[in-house]
Amino acid sequence: MEKAKIDRINYLARESKIRELTSEEKAEQTELRNEYRAGFRQNLMSQLDNVYIKDENGNAKKLIKDEQ
Repeated sequence: MEKAKIDRINYLARESKIRELTSEEKAEQTELRNEYRAGFRQNLMSQLDNVYIKDENGNAKKLIKDEQ
């Protein structure tokens, strides 16, 4: 996510503490937060795809995704 979007999220969060956000600002805030969360989730999953667990014999085993 671009720094400008993160700055906008932070700006809207600060403004919401000072005053009531307009409905357009609330919608924008929600959209930006969802985009941020999706990017965070995607980066985390990419990192976890490269995680290996060593068993008691020292063999590296790829971490598998638990589908729920």
